[in-house]
Amino acid sequence: MSIVHGPDRGSGRAGALAQHGVVLAAAVLQVLATPVATWWLVGDLSTVPLSAEPDYAFRPWPISAAVARAAGASSLMLSAAMTVLLVWATSARRLDVRWWAVLIPLLLIGMSAGAGWRVMTAGVIGANIGAGLIILVGGPAAASLALWSLVWSAYLLLHPRGRSRSR
Repeated sequence: MSIVHGPDRGSGRAGALAQHGVVLAAAVLQVLATPVATWWLVGDLSTVPLSAEPDYAFRPWPISAAVARAAGASSLMLSAAMTVLLVWATSARRLDVRWWAVLIPLLLIGMSAGAGWRVMTAGVIGANIGAGLIILVGGPAAASLALWSLVWSAYLLLHPRGRSRSR
């Protein structure tokens, strides 16, 4: 795996694997925490009260306010901590800066998914036009960003920095 460039700063192979593991875990946690944090920060987008019997494109999950607050706040703190760790790893040259071209699109997908879920589960009177737009525009946009991340990560794995180009 080529997420680290420069000389290995760990003690041998075990240290290098630990570095890769920490950076990879930070990236995965960041990508997983971002949608939940965004979902919580956006909040309920219903335009009518429950007493008006709103229509839903998708019914929201039956989550209590306390559970939503705990999940959102912890995801927000985890996302912030992982951002700090990834920025530190980049500045300490433990994470190749080119990997941000993979991480940022994945984070955009996560933020779009969190906000999009709030739009799609909003209680409205009549049709939820926002839900249709999320599906028609957000789906292809997310697929494009995911494809970019997949192709770019494959490129980075096949072309690590620091390897001699001459044979």
